[in-house]
Parts: sequence; C-alpha cells; structure tokens
Amino acid sequence: MRIGINGGAATVDGMVDQAVEAERDGFASLWFPGAVGGDPLVAMALAGRATTHIELGTSVLQTYSCHPALQAHRAGAVAAAMGRPGFTLGVGPSHGPVIEGSYGMPYDHPGRHTEEYVTILGGLLRGEAVAFDGEDLHLHTFAPPAPPVHPVPVLVAALGPRLLRVAGSLADGTILWMANARAVESHVAPRVRGAADAAGRPAPRIVAGLPVAVHDDEREARAAAAEQFAVYGTLPNYQRILEHGGVTGPAEAAVVGDEAAVRSQIEALFEAGATDVWASPFPVGEDRRRSRRRTRTLLAELASA
Repeated sequence: MRIGINGGAATVDGMVDQAVEAERDGFASLWFPGAVGGDPLVAMALAGRATTHIELGTSVLQTYSCHPALQAHRAGAVAAAMGRPGFTLGVGPSHGPVIEGSYGMPYDHPGRHTEEYVTILGGLLRGEAVAFDGEDLHLHTFAPPAPPVHPVPVLVAALGPRLLRVAGSLADGTILWMANARAVESHVAPRVRGAADAAGRPAPRIVAGLPVAVHDDEREARAAAAEQFAVYGTLPNYQRILEHGGVTGPAEAAVVGDEAAVRSQIEALFEAGATDVWASPFPVGEDRRRSRRRTRTLLAELASA
C-alpha cells in the first residue's frame, strides 16, 4: 500500500528532518500544505536533497494567488534543486471565504478558472509553447519553455464533477481531503477514471487524505476530530464531498479506532479505488505525543507491508 503522511513543521530544518524521518520509516510520500512555512517549496527542495526516493508533494498550492506561468517556473526550480525525481505539484482553487473574503479576488467560476489554469500549467511543464486566451487566464509564450529536468506530475484538488473531469483529462489525477471510502468509490473514482479514459490518458492517481487516529475509545477520538477539524465542515466544497460519503461532518469521515479498525478502514479506501492514502495523524487524549506515536507506528507498518 502506498501510504503517505502529512508534512509541515515550524522551521525549514524541521521540515527537512521530517522528510528524512518519513523516508526512514518507509512512507511512500510526504504532503505539505500550501501555507506551511509561509511557502513550503524552498524547504521541499532542501528535503529532496536530503532524501533519496520519498515523494514530496504539495497538498495544495492555491491557483488564484499564483499565475500558472509562475507556478510552472517554481515547480521546475524545485525539481532542479532536488536533483532527483519525486516532486509532485498539487494545486487547487481553495475556497470562496479565502479567495474572496481574504484576498478580495472574484471567485465566481472556480471550475472554469481551474480548468484554464491546469491547461496552461500542464503545457508549460511538458515544455510546450502556449498560446491560450481563456475567460480568466491568458498566456502567450515566445518560445517553448525548457521542461523541468525531472517530470513534475500535477494533481488537482478535485471534489466536484467538473474538477474531477479536469483532474482526469488534463492532469495526473486528484488529491483529496475528507473523501471517505464511500465517496471515493461512488463519486470520485468513476468520474476521474472516466475522464482519463475519454482523453486517452494513463490511469489517474487518486490520493485520498483523511485525519487518522489510533485510539481505543472511538467516541473520544471522533469528538477530538470534531474539534480539531471543525472548519472543514463549514466550507461548501467539503460539505458536498462529506455528503457523497454519507456523513455529516469531519468527525464521521475521520479514520479512527484501534489498530485493527484503522487498518480495515485504510484497506477499504484502497478497495474503493484510491491509489494512495495520505494520513494526517491527530492526537486524542491528554498524552498527545503518545497518541501521535501510536498512530504513526501503525501507519509505518502499513506503509512498509
């Protein structure tokens, strides 16, 4: 099983150490939120030089705040600095309260915006000259750009039908958050795979991200998840994917229980169609360090199996 884990530390050195530790523990990937460390890309480039094979990905970088031409340049710079394959670029349009409420930018057509964004970004990362005039984005390159020294796969944070089509037809797959096994099987996998097939593209990756806690008292664990991940239940995009999963909030979507229960739930994600699982361990109870360690121990066992 391809098991990844959530990244992000308080310092650049901490992020590098985190990558070294994750590789040593057998994890297939390490996923960095777009805002960690202000911008995770510098730390990821350094982490790539300190490791040999673990995949380092973003989950995710916002599209609205960075033109796709600049995003392609940034991705190429990270791939070159790492000096090896293994950098994956996860991008997404974020949410209305962030883009409109915080940045003051229009968020009227996030699906259209993301489709145009990935069209431009993908072409640049393949080393193609781009002449594109969309409703939201424009780019005309003077000459074909040099592609990254190592290929940079693109994953789209896709929860609705349009972006799942974009993820399958224009990108290398999707990176999810709060999509449980039911949502993956009934909603995500059929759409993203169908789009890839229709476009003649390889089978797409489906990277399923969920909070995970190994804890004997399931009720206590779900109460902790409800508190720590409450914000995701307030955002329309996540509300819709939770509904597809047949749950009412993040607490119900979280993967919790003892070792056997968590193992079974993670296996169910793969059976539902996920190609990868990236876990975000969260603490339960008074001894937060011990709680995280117990969860990480099981995840490392699954990753190395």
